[in-house]
Amino acid sequence: MQDCFCGNSTEFKKCCKPLIDGEKKALSAEQLMRSRYSAYCSQAADYLLKTTYHTTRKFQNKADILAWSNSNRWQKLEIIKASETTVEFKAFYSDDSGYEHCHHEKSTFISEDGSWFYVDGVFF
Repeated sequence: MQDCFCGNSTEFKKCCKPLIDGEKKALSAEQLMRSRYSAYCSQAADYLLKTTYHTTRKFQNKADILAWSNSNRWQKLEIIKASETTVEFKAFYSDDSGYEHCHHEKSTFISEDGSWFYVDGVFF
């Protein structure tokens, strides 16, 4: 048994995978954020596009998402602070040259018609 990529002590197949596979919907901004991190770890670009709000989605493309997702080794996710519509987090990863990085972001989310979407983020 392996814990989920998102940091929860539940197996990936019971935690974020059902969201990524469309079997369940995220119930909160934080749950969506965690599943999106797991989607980067598992190269689920379609899910990342699907859960990006339409005003932001037009600036994304699957090839770029997959390239970035595949070129990094995802190490861990740390949630700093979460509210109803925002999540501040740190995503730790190393690039294909072995350099370690920390992606620190405060993301904004919106719930529309019973589904949560990533809108945008502020980087620190």
